[in-house]
Amino acid sequence: MLESLFSTPKICQFKATSSFVTPHTPLSLNRQGTTGMEVGQMQRRLVEFTKSLFMEGFLDGQFLQLQQLQDESNPDFVVEVVSLFFQDSEKLLNDLTLALEQQNVDFKRVDAHVHQLKGSSSSIGAQRVKNACVVFRNFCEEQNLEGCMRCLQQVKQEFYLVKNKFETLFTLEQQLVAAGGSIPTMEITSF
Repeated sequence: MLESLFSTPKICQFKATSSFVTPHTPLSLNRQGTTGMEVGQMQRRLVEFTKSLFMEGFLDGQFLQLQQLQDESNPDFVVEVVSLFFQDSEKLLNDLTLALEQQNVDFKRVDAHVHQLKGSSSSIGAQRVKNACVVFRNFCEEQNLEGCMRCLQQVKQEFYLVKNKFETLFTLEQQLVAAGGSIPTMEITSF
């Protein structure tokens, strides 16, 4: 049941819109010593990695909306919001673990934690974490301890996977900017 939520990728197309910096002449070096051709390759690599996050169901359109809130006045907005998500979620996962280890499990309390994690996952577009939380909440409603324990492990797995993916995404973005490029704007063109 849990696996089926995470195994079917959605088919969608992406379009990178031009907030690309036009690469310099292929053989000229920018101030960081990187050619425009290398910057273009870095941009393509970032676009392909980002597409894969959507195709594999790690992220949904909410992440693109979050990115649209970032501007020159707050260039680290997305990184800051996602970092807060990681911090808050780690605490919630620890609280969930402790709550499920109690002699008499308070399923309403567990459900409240899962509901909070589902909401914060949804707000940053962490689709697979959100989907795992939906299943988890069903087991909370049934007061099924074994199901809740399995779901907790699934939520943790999805959380650490998406955390790793975000860290890679942000590293690629930092490398691109350090090389003198700009981060392309992505949009979903169809599902």
